[in-house]
Amino acid sequence: MKKPRVLLADDHKIIVEGLSPILASEFELVGTVEDGRALMDAAEKLHPDVIVADVSMPLLNGIDAVRNIKKTDKHAKVVFLTMHPDVNYAAEAFEAGASGYVLKHSAPSELVTAIKEALKGRKYVTPTIDGELMESYREGIPPRDVHIKLTGRQREVLQLLAEGKLAKEVAGILNISTRTVEFHKYKMMESLGIKTSAALVQYAVKHRIVSM
Repeated sequence: MKKPRVLLADDHKIIVEGLSPILASEFELVGTVEDGRALMDAAEKLHPDVIVADVSMPLLNGIDAVRNIKKTDKHAKVVFLTMHPDVNYAAEAFEAGASGYVLKHSAPSELVTAIKEALKGRKYVTPTIDGELMESYREGIPPRDVHIKLTGRQREVLQLLAEGKLAKEVAGILNISTRTVEFHKYKMMESLGIKTSAALVQYAVKHRIVSM
């Protein structure tokens, strides 16, 4: 019987090395990547049955990467494996189209369970935050920012700038001009009412666009 195909995205080598044999025992591990942009490319090329992705990754965070993947493949199944026991991250992950949310300190068997549930078209939330997440939705107040003012492209530019990259480097990564990068930067500052580059970075951290 053919094993389901899994793509793993995590920038921590120790996590990848630890999970690879566990996943390979149950699934076909078709590839591993270390950042959100590589995840997008690999998902398009490999068409895995399930993607296992970290939330916090360089170049493009996992949630924004999944948002982009879902634009071209709305049936893509994604299980987030993360260190964040935060209901806000979980809520945003599911709104981006996730099938599962598992904490890294959980038993490896929990990740396998989440992947199998995703393959069946079901949702899986780590028990640690499941109750809190459901309670938040029952109260009618999703635990996330009600209004996100930035476009997808602006969020991409912001993460790269917040990681300390120069406008020229951002332009090269996104295949746009330096002038366009600066335009996005100042449009973000204008729409958010932010006056300095440092404050823009603080915004990126607060709104989980980048982790510090």
